Amino acid sequence: FNEKLLVKQENENLEIVDVRTASIHCVDSTHFMTPSAFIFLYENQLFLTFRDHMVSVWNFKGELVTTFEDHMLWHPDCNTNNIYITSQQDLIISYCKNKKQKSNFGQHRNRVLSSSSEDGSDHNDEHDEVSSKGSLNISDIFTGKCLAKIVAKRSQSNYQEQLRALDDVTALYYNEELNEIYTGNKLGVVHCWSN
Repeated sequence: FNEKLLVKQENENLEIVDVRTASIHCVDSTHFMTPSAFIFLYENQLFLTFRDHMVSVWNFKGELVTTFEDHMLWHPDCNTNNIYITSQQDLIISYCKNKKQKSNFGQHRNRVLSSSSEDGSDHNDEHDEVSSKGSLNISDIFTGKCLAKIVAKRSQSNYQEQLRALDDVTALYYNEELNEIYTGNKLGVVHCWSN
């Protein structure tokens, strides 16, 4: 990651090696568990780790910068197919386990897809019957706050279509220009989530 090399083996300390100076910073293995994947956030000089359904943000001093609220990944060993990091590297969109909670999706319509239904009403109410399927969660990388969530709701006319689209999502993409999220799943269902 730029001039940093991360070396981590199971049950061993994380070594952050500066390849220009050859200095090594060690992070104890009890503080930094071996992740299943890393993503480098070059704009912010941070990196994301994925382990056991969880996402964390770290700096190159080996310090935990952010943990995420309501952002439990659906798959325990996440890969980059079912997450998306915005080009400004400030938001993460992921396929997550769905918790029943209040949605505030409509508050962030300028940055990310709005949660307005076809009749134009915002979904800032309690989820009426939240499905056992996953959800698409949009979270702030710096604060860990869940900013928005897409779930299938019985009150929507295309509820069955949304349920099917949120069944075991294996691919996710966010078109930042069009403000649309595209998902695909193991059933071959491709869905566009837009206003």
